[in-house]
Amino acid sequence: MTQSPTARFSDRVENYVRYRPGYPREVLDLLRDECGLRPSHVVADIASGTGAFTRLLLENGNSVFAVEPNAAMREMGIRQFESVGSNRLVSVAGTAEETTLRSASVDFVTAAQAAHWFDLPSARAEFARILRPEGWCILIWNERETATTPFLRDYEQLLLTYGTDYKEVRHEYTTVKIHEFFAPALSEERVFSLCQQFDYEGLAGRLLSSSYAPLEGHPSYEPMMQELQRIFRAHARDNTVDFEYKTRVFYGHL
Repeated sequence: MTQSPTARFSDRVENYVRYRPGYPREVLDLLRDECGLRPSHVVADIASGTGAFTRLLLENGNSVFAVEPNAAMREMGIRQFESVGSNRLVSVAGTAEETTLRSASVDFVTAAQAAHWFDLPSARAEFARILRPEGWCILIWNERETATTPFLRDYEQLLLTYGTDYKEVRHEYTTVKIHEFFAPALSEERVFSLCQQFDYEGLAGRLLSSSYAPLEGHPSYEPMMQELQRIFRAHARDNTVDFEYKTRVFYGHL
């Protein structure tokens, strides 16, 4: 049975923090150049998780409402920023569909690696409510390449074989519909490259940070990890493998 979006990362927080990728600095450059992002702007970072994108916003000088429904992820996010702009961070227990924020209270709404979990019509209405006039909505995904290298092809097959509900929750099903989310307003898209390098421990942690990867105790866990070891041995160079992504950024008014 598919877990609720809110609950499915609770037992993966440590691996999520350690092994998930951040976001290219070019994303902030894009928001400055195309959307006029300035440090004085107030941002609602929706489904902020452990704060990977929140960090970029705080380092840019922005005040941020980090809206996150999962308590374990939210608490980890708070700990992450005790020494980085924490006076400009307000952690909020809320969802994309019910942020609890005041109407017309923010200049930007961002959602990084998250909107595929949203009820998109309800989230759109909520974002439009909390945005000030001429405010911007920014949706971001790090989309893992699945076929650009032999390693990534084998890793994709591993997920198809052992992932508990991988086929059902892939966020690519959402990104193909994103322009409908912005309609009747127009949206733009930009794509950037991103790469992580992992030794075997890091590769295992990256796999287990995914909500569809079976954890220890599940009957598929041991065979999955044996296959991961085989894939790593077959493809590692200098004891590392490359995880390649396209960072896709959709931006526009609502």
